[in-house]
Amino acid sequence: VQLQASGGGLVQAGGSLRLSCAASGRTFSMYAVGWFRQAPGKEREFVASISWSGDSTYYADSVKGRFTISRDSSKNTVYLQMNSLKPEDTTVYYCKSGPWKGQGTLVTVSS
Repeated sequence: VQLQASGGGLVQAGGSLRLSCAASGRTFSMYAVGWFRQAPGKEREFVASISWSGDSTYYADSVKGRFTISRDSSKNTVYLQMNSLKPEDTTVYYCKSGPWKGQGTLVTVSS
């Protein structure tokens, strides 16, 4: 399985972005999927995750109420809707599922 994260970019504080994590090679519909972020020189931080069925979601306290994770199994894709973005959300975001990890996508929030 190859995971491809996309959707990052530059946005002003208070703005929104939607990240996508698309799987190719095989379906990851039977796996939970998580979003993580990691800034240079800092430890990896959990952002959000969704169960294989999509029935359960989990969020870091820092993003709860602002970010929403969802999945579309028909498209083999997991999304991270990010609203009310803050400058401290600036970093590289990447998705992980089972033993697979995608390359990151950079999110930059300007103040």
